[in-house]
Amino acid sequence: MPVERTMSKSPAAADTETPLMKQYNAFKAKYPDAVLLFRVGDFYETFGADAKRASAVLGIVLTKRSNGKASEIELAGFPYHALDTYLPKLVRAGLRVAVCDQIEDPRLAKGIVKRAVTEMVTPGVALADNILNTRANNFLASVYFEHDYYGIAFLDISTGEFFVAEGNAGYIEKMIQSLSPSEILYPKTKHKEFTQQFGNKLYAFKLDDWVYSYDNAHEILLKLFETNSLKGFGVGDERLAIIAAGAAIQYLKDTEHHNLGHITKLTRLADEQNVWLDRFTIRNLELIYSPHQGGKTLLDILMSC
Repeated sequence: MPVERTMSKSPAAADTETPLMKQYNAFKAKYPDAVLLFRVGDFYETFGADAKRASAVLGIVLTKRSNGKASEIELAGFPYHALDTYLPKLVRAGLRVAVCDQIEDPRLAKGIVKRAVTEMVTPGVALADNILNTRANNFLASVYFEHDYYGIAFLDISTGEFFVAEGNAGYIEKMIQSLSPSEILYPKTKHKEFTQQFGNKLYAFKLDDWVYSYDNAHEILLKLFETNSLKGFGVGDERLAIIAAGAAIQYLKDTEHHNLGHITKLTRLADEQNVWLDRFTIRNLELIYSPHQGGKTLLDILMSC
């Protein structure tokens, strides 16, 4: 068993923590809202609160390690080759997961092994087949609003589909119900208004306000599409939708997803060109899911044809 795996100190005890835990704490500070899977030899380890969550979701043993004094820290881990088994379970439980790997051979390392976060997976940002539902889109949504007018973007990173729209709260809520995003982004300073309008049942994540500035969003979209204007996509005047869309792309970059060449266009969803069904209609018509055991949905029938 690697020597590093035996090293454990409380992150709070900075004056006595080992080099391994100093390195771990530096990554955890960068990804405070994610469960950090920290590669140590042949295992991915979780510590502290992350270990408690991982143990509960994955059904793995939660232990504690003492530093020989008064402090100790919770610990839970699994073999590195079981990542494809355990990672989907964490994401489906609504957790953000940062995978921190060893990026050099431990046998050649001088001192602590170099590590880096190589993958960041959230409910709305997933590419692996064992996480995605092949029968439905896995949309990441981003919302920006001013007063009672909203802009929204829906992005499926696995397919490259990218939609935007603007409208009042009722219209945006229908779109959310119809497209069922796995994760929805919104500005931190609008938390109260967001929860008042949409409740707290959605898996939502708050972003810093600068992400939702028009200049930042516009620039990041122009760079993505390698164009001088967004008018060719029919969204030149949709300021709030552009802000929401740019924030979604910024989020992908911040979560270590940089290969976005397959996202080649932005499609405006016009209210007059679509019929949006609320969740009660979708459920009662059994279009995608059936509340009855063994029931067949319209999607099941179409897929069997």
